[in-house]
Amino acid sequence: MFLRSDLLPAARVDADPWWKNAVLYQVYPRSFQDTNGDGIGDLDGIYSRLEYLARLGVDIIWISPIYRSPQADNGYDISDYRDIDPLFGDLAAFDTLVARAHELGMRVVMDLVVNHTSIEHPWFVESASGRESARRDWYYWRDPRPGLEPGTPGAEPTNWESFFGGSAWEYDPTSGQYYLHLFAREQPDLNWENPQVRDAVYDMMNWWLDRGVDGFRVDAIDVISKRPGLPDGGPARAPFGVGHECFADGPRLHEFLREMHERTFALHPGTFTVGEASNASPESALLFCDPARREFNMLIQFEHVNLGQENGKFSPRPLADGELADVLTRWQETLGERGWNALYLENHDQPRAVARFGDPQNAWFESATALATAYFLQRGTPFIYQGQEIGMLGGQFTRPTDFRDVESLNYLRAHTGDDVPAGLAAISRDNGRTPMQWDSSPNAGFTSGTPWIDVPASASYINVEAQLEDPSSVYAYYRALIEARHRVPALTVGSFERIDAGDPALFVYQRSCEGSAVLVAVNLSGRAITPSGALIDEAFPSSRWNLYLGNTADSHSDTEQETLNPAPASSMAPWEARVYLAAR
Repeated sequence: MFLRSDLLPAARVDADPWWKNAVLYQVYPRSFQDTNGDGIGDLDGIYSRLEYLARLGVDIIWISPIYRSPQADNGYDISDYRDIDPLFGDLAAFDTLVARAHELGMRVVMDLVVNHTSIEHPWFVESASGRESARRDWYYWRDPRPGLEPGTPGAEPTNWESFFGGSAWEYDPTSGQYYLHLFAREQPDLNWENPQVRDAVYDMMNWWLDRGVDGFRVDAIDVISKRPGLPDGGPARAPFGVGHECFADGPRLHEFLREMHERTFALHPGTFTVGEASNASPESALLFCDPARREFNMLIQFEHVNLGQENGKFSPRPLADGELADVLTRWQETLGERGWNALYLENHDQPRAVARFGDPQNAWFESATALATAYFLQRGTPFIYQGQEIGMLGGQFTRPTDFRDVESLNYLRAHTGDDVPAGLAAISRDNGRTPMQWDSSPNAGFTSGTPWIDVPASASYINVEAQLEDPSSVYAYYRALIEARHRVPALTVGSFERIDAGDPALFVYQRSCEGSAVLVAVNLSGRAITPSGALIDEAFPSSRWNLYLGNTADSHSDTEQETLNPAPASSMAPWEARVYLAAR
């Protein structure tokens, strides 16, 4: 690893709005840090690691759901929006955490799930109490198909499939009707057509914002508006199931989101907002994140992480050279100066990036840092998922009993045989949910008890303790990327320009604005490649570039010439990454 921090400007960029040069870190509370020995992470654990996050350079902490919940989907099934689940602590512990984060210069963003609730939420309990319930219309209840026996296969009101497999309808024998759940059966969908539902949601959001929360990441927001009449869907479109076109990007979606903004975010200036939209394209993303539309600051989209899943999520194919870079480029170019990207490669719903897109066996460090370089310096706000900054790899899932995620368990129930399909082991959401690897002790410093999900064997050598003071670690590399994001103007307000380097595996791009420019060159492959020097030289005919950051031992300085080698057009080793700053 090579780093020349003296090349950075001395002062941090004064961004407007503030989040344009912020770095976000996602915490999955269940797996971050346990303090009471029950094997499940908690708020006190997050509090105990705030100085670590501040040292890394984090500006925003996104905390996955900690609301009261039966935990059918690890907290994404909420039974009380205004309380903390005892698994994690209580409201006093949360308030203390937020106050300390603010003291350290970090903001706290909550994960908000408003497409659905838990079946144990009082709203649904009342809704399910009978057809005459005052809250019956707060959820989607429908009669069976005419002429078919209720509760039997095919009698469901529509042919829609759940994101987690199987029908999206659950039969309630007490009332003789079905309720809709696009996710697990314990997660019934709220009916956003009902204005009382929206009023209740906005009131709850304002309650948290008034309490001191700095914003929200809003889960599955693109499915809150369903097609009128709830018609049958057409053929499945992988990786989504049947009916997806009937409930994604529904006709009133953006009406609802503008109303949400007006009723909540606009009342709290400076609020950080990001929506999750699995169906978004670069073109439709502008509907969510163009500031003039007053919906969200940015969008979490899925196109790049869904690559290679045309035959189903758990039947992935290897990606072709350039496939990932081409999708990232398309999003950069389409959103352009109008929209803003949430930049990420992994989160609680995705496997670890170095395992999915890199080469953990032969080039763990190089591919982890190359992938980091490729996504982190684009136009947008970079997200880091816990453990990504040390190159965590995910779990080893060889037995059905190794899994915990509801989606994976549903898939296994439908799978014939006792084996674990390779695609499931590789892509399961459990890969992103293994405990944070703090040290090389048996439970990786995560818990003194039995962890809720197994600690990977890789914790013995991939952990925070081993990397914290190592200037050539993945952790040190991420710190260098974060420092550049904070202090180089081009990385906050600069344009994005992809440069043709003559090979699809080479991802080369420039970020530039008046008085500041950055050249990023990454080899996203396991083979050495020489860029087309003519193309690089033509793009930068008179510029002198100083190497700020490199992830190979061959990156070095030529003090006699007062320049840094290797030059932009020189050969790139497998998984090599370089970040150049324009000479001032």
